[in-house]
Amino acid sequence: MEQNNGDDDLNNRTKHHRRPITMRTKFAGSLSLANIILIATIILYHCEIGASDEHDHLYSSNDEVVLWMNTVGPFHNRQETYSYYTLPFCKGPKKGISHHHETLGERLQGVELEFSQLDIQFKVNVDKTKFCEVKLTKFDVQSFEYAIRNYYYYQMYIDDLPITGSVGDLEETDKNGPVYIYTHKKFDIGFNGNRIVDVNMTSQQKVKLELGSTLEFSYEVNWRPSNVKFEDRFDKYLDPNFFQHRIHWFSIFNSFMMVIFLVGLVTMILMRTLRKDYARYNRDEEMDDMDRDLGDEYGWKQVHGDVFRPPAYPMLFTIMIGTGWHIATVTFLVICFQIMGDLYTSRGSMLSTSIFAYAATAPVNGYFGGSLYARFGGRRWIKQMFLSAFALPTMVCGTAFFINFISIYYHASRAIEFTTMLAVVSIILFIILPLTLVGTVLGRNISGHPDNPCRVNAVPRPIPEKKWFMEPSIIVMMGGILPFGSIFIEMYFIFTSFWAYHKIYYVYGFMMLVFLILTAVTACVTIVCTYFLLNAEDYRWQWTSFMAGASTAGYVYLYSFYYFFFKTKMYGLFQTVFYFGNMALFSAVLGIMCGTFGYVGTRAFVRKIYSTVKID
Repeated sequence: MEQNNGDDDLNNRTKHHRRPITMRTKFAGSLSLANIILIATIILYHCEIGASDEHDHLYSSNDEVVLWMNTVGPFHNRQETYSYYTLPFCKGPKKGISHHHETLGERLQGVELEFSQLDIQFKVNVDKTKFCEVKLTKFDVQSFEYAIRNYYYYQMYIDDLPITGSVGDLEETDKNGPVYIYTHKKFDIGFNGNRIVDVNMTSQQKVKLELGSTLEFSYEVNWRPSNVKFEDRFDKYLDPNFFQHRIHWFSIFNSFMMVIFLVGLVTMILMRTLRKDYARYNRDEEMDDMDRDLGDEYGWKQVHGDVFRPPAYPMLFTIMIGTGWHIATVTFLVICFQIMGDLYTSRGSMLSTSIFAYAATAPVNGYFGGSLYARFGGRRWIKQMFLSAFALPTMVCGTAFFINFISIYYHASRAIEFTTMLAVVSIILFIILPLTLVGTVLGRNISGHPDNPCRVNAVPRPIPEKKWFMEPSIIVMMGGILPFGSIFIEMYFIFTSFWAYHKIYYVYGFMMLVFLILTAVTACVTIVCTYFLLNAEDYRWQWTSFMAGASTAGYVYLYSFYYFFFKTKMYGLFQTVFYFGNMALFSAVLGIMCGTFGYVGTRAFVRKIYSTVKID
């Protein structure tokens, strides 16, 4: 009986006033900021990506082809992985490279490539050859049996092409009966010219696990010419039937129509309403003081002296806004890199690119957060700069540090080594922090001067009572529903590719559309919410607009619970902690970004309406 490797087989088996600044100064400052980001991004991106390939994928006849053994773990717990040789497998007789030098992204993702010591040469067939044997002890039998009963699969790489296979098999008629292990690996490798374009592996020769018996492990290699082009060799691992299903297309179209509807609705309602407001306020201007006192004044104009008052906790607020701009910039860049470069074909490339894009674009955080803090009149700008630089890295590292304890306890490959931690800390201290300082200085000098269209009163205006559904807390809870609805379907595809059935997410064009749709929907919703809030003469719009957009994250996190219990078969402490810890982090990052979308759109709206009305 034979067992072909692959995820499908495994799945089937398991189921104030502004100081004047010249345009030249603005342009020069903006240009310098753009140059810093561009140069840093190019250098860091090329350094990282260039270092990720161990060779140029070109071979001559008889050249050594390395089979790297990666990790092994339960099929349903995709992130619970262990080094391949934690199971009592044995290595081949060939000596040579003992360990692959992983990139930063690979190390953080738990990639542990070790040389299999099997002799494979380019275009050289190998008949069935025994390469080692293992005499089973009680511990060996227990280890293999546990792995097989929990549907452990392993992963290998040849020329950066992944190969998967299961450790063993169970009796089809008796799942509690004896277990069998596969001892023979048959490799079928396709080549096109001097490049490897296809790799398949078939697991054969089932042997019953018995104490004291000897397992003889063998392999064979067959080379065959292939018409597959090198640039297309990864297509076999993609699943267009899943990701390009008509439901996916329909969800994108549905979300796009939601944007058109919302933008039109916001424009129509607000313009008609604002036109009436402007007409009423103009009539008020023509009244004398006595008529105006007898009149019933109400609406958003009444809070013009407080609407541009700095929010509560201005330092925290500006940290969130600066971080949100930073996250949005990194998200946009990484999606663009994915569309242009197909980073999903290289191990750890997306994570590495995200880290270095985040480091290279750190001036964005300093610029927007620092300039906003200066406009609010903040004086402790150095403290604000430090907190902005460290806020998100501290959140990420704190979550990773907690999960790392569980990984170490389980001896999982996800355990982060000290040298990797040191590398991340070095990036934060020596790249992110200095670049954040540069951005902060530029932001304070270029756009850090108050330019509000209305003066701020010295004494805050009391906030009148209003209906319960106009309270900021209710607005915040309702503000995230439509933005979540616009990304709901895409969340399913992203979750499935990352958490569930070993599918590779590659439709980053869809992701870019969803990203833009999310931006537009969030801005539209928060603008409407803010208009009604101001009309109720409540000027606390800054935090309300931010939190209304950020509440999308709460719905995403609630959805992650549904997905865990009803769409996956995950189990165990490690996978549960890893899942909910990372989903909490993902939701927090998404919330900060969406909150920034809400505030930025709302601020533009508020400035517009108060700059076009006559105010005494």
